[in-house]
Amino acid sequence: MAVLAFIFLLAFVQAESASLLTSSPIFGPRQVTGLLGGSVTVKCFYPPTSVNRHSRKYWCKESTRQCSTIISSNGYVAREFKGRALITDFPENGIFTILISELRRGDMGMYKCGVSLNDNGLSFRVKLDVSEDSTVPDEAQLIYVEQYGSVTVNCDLGAQYASARKYLCKMSKNDCYTVIDSYGKIDPSYEGRVLLSFLGTPGSFSIFMTQLKKKDSGSYLCGAGIYGAGGESKELDLHVYEGALVPKGQPVARGVQGGSVSVECHYDPKENYTRKQWCKLEKNRCTPLINDFGWVMDSYEGRIVMHDNPENGTFTILLNQLNEKDAGFYWCVVDGKEERRSATELKIVEGIPNLVIDNEINAVVGAPLKLSCSYTCEYAAYEKYWCKWKNTGCEPLVLSTQNENGLVVNCDATNRILSLNFDQVSQTDQGWYWCGVRRGSHYAETTAMHLEVQEVFQNPKEDSSSDKEPSDVINPKVDPRSRGLPLNEAKEATGVGSPVDSHEDSKTSSVLVSTLVPLGVVFLLLVAIGIVVKRKVFKHSDLVSVGSYRTNISMTDFENVRQYGAKDNVCMEYANETQLGMMDENITSGSPKETGKPKKTKRGSTEEIEMAYTTVLLNEGNKTPARRDQEQ
Repeated sequence: MAVLAFIFLLAFVQAESASLLTSSPIFGPRQVTGLLGGSVTVKCFYPPTSVNRHSRKYWCKESTRQCSTIISSNGYVAREFKGRALITDFPENGIFTILISELRRGDMGMYKCGVSLNDNGLSFRVKLDVSEDSTVPDEAQLIYVEQYGSVTVNCDLGAQYASARKYLCKMSKNDCYTVIDSYGKIDPSYEGRVLLSFLGTPGSFSIFMTQLKKKDSGSYLCGAGIYGAGGESKELDLHVYEGALVPKGQPVARGVQGGSVSVECHYDPKENYTRKQWCKLEKNRCTPLINDFGWVMDSYEGRIVMHDNPENGTFTILLNQLNEKDAGFYWCVVDGKEERRSATELKIVEGIPNLVIDNEINAVVGAPLKLSCSYTCEYAAYEKYWCKWKNTGCEPLVLSTQNENGLVVNCDATNRILSLNFDQVSQTDQGWYWCGVRRGSHYAETTAMHLEVQEVFQNPKEDSSSDKEPSDVINPKVDPRSRGLPLNEAKEATGVGSPVDSHEDSKTSSVLVSTLVPLGVVFLLLVAIGIVVKRKVFKHSDLVSVGSYRTNISMTDFENVRQYGAKDNVCMEYANETQLGMMDENITSGSPKETGKPKKTKRGSTEEIEMAYTTVLLNEGNKTPARRDQEQ
């Protein structure tokens, strides 16, 4: 029973020891081979932290009891290796090397390279062989990379393999399964994280791997042809260690059709990077879409922006107007002392955008304009903003602020509408405008629309005057002081009426029309009645000739002759009138008083008419101006 317990404890200790060795951040070659009498160089890697840079590095040889130090960075060298061993540290790169020369058969065995104050610290086991052959086998290329980091490996297998299949496979106990090949095959666990690209030299290609995980550590082969069935290959030994400076990236981003997505990329703000960019992974390449120099791919104009935040070491990519073709893998790329890349898969899912706006709006130069963006309750507590897109970014114009061009952002919280007001549209206002929400430095959803500004030309039929410029006729003059005022105040300042003012003007015009039309009808009726009456009077008048004067006199004028008649007819007791056109006759009176007196000749009717008319004319001439005016 005691024996079984001892065996179990021994197995447990060995397993723990293997686990520690596997999880150790120290890395080196598993096996090195040197020629008898020759030399061999062992390269060991360690995390380049400030502690490790100044710690003791060592090389020791294992025995059944301990690991005896051969050489260390403190200056110690074992007696049998004096003059044959050399250790060199490169703290900036996190590497130290051990050179063993004048190799002997007794030098073969198991060794450790490590970083610690003693020989029991962090270390990596290395097997040293000494060969008597004339050549030694090629050693595996060592790749040491931080977790979630990336690496590029170049494979040059010769021009004879220019047309052969290229591949990268990972070694297992019995096989080497394909990670990626030039025919487009990619292992699902590496999808979006690996890229195979051809180089300029025939038969050469490069493998790029990013978003590396600890489980990706192991032995790989990059080769041409078919593994195990001919061709050529090169061994790679990859070790992924845990790092503290590189946070995990954003593996998946989801967006809806017509919506947007936000992707956050990380980098070390302490390092000096020469370029930041975002690219879409395609077959054999990653196509750049935008970089921090202001370059944007033409097909993405107006729908992609990069916001850099060096304070926390991030840059954010905003992409809107999503469609099914946007689905796929994208890489955040940072170039500097070391190239860093992180992968994000963009998935298009079902749903509707939370921000709604018209995609295309046409405006006229000189006219006011209001752009509206509606948002859902989800973003009620978020900061809302409008911005004009540029290839260098989209600087937000947040709520209740205005810029030097008079653009004002207003928010109707009740109806959940964010508006952007232009007091007067100019040609320079044409372009892409974004409506978005954010919380602090975190950018959330965005949407975009394009504003098309058109010039309005004067119509010659409306105004043919040559002393007016078209702009004077079409565009109202704007007082510079009105620039930047709220929309209604700006309209009053420019003389451009608001819709309410137009409605009031229309209402006033309608009242005037409804009042003047009946008055006009009444006036026309009165004129018509006057004409009818005058015609009737004219019908009852006769044309009378007095000498050479001809006029129309109403017969009522002759009835008034009795009041204004000639003096010789005033005392006439009887008056006999003769019909017009008949001859005058002598009339005698039967009065006894007149008997014996000479009889007067009685005037004819024609003569009486002439005298009556003469009397009328004389009376008219004797009227005072006041009476004439009164009668009129």
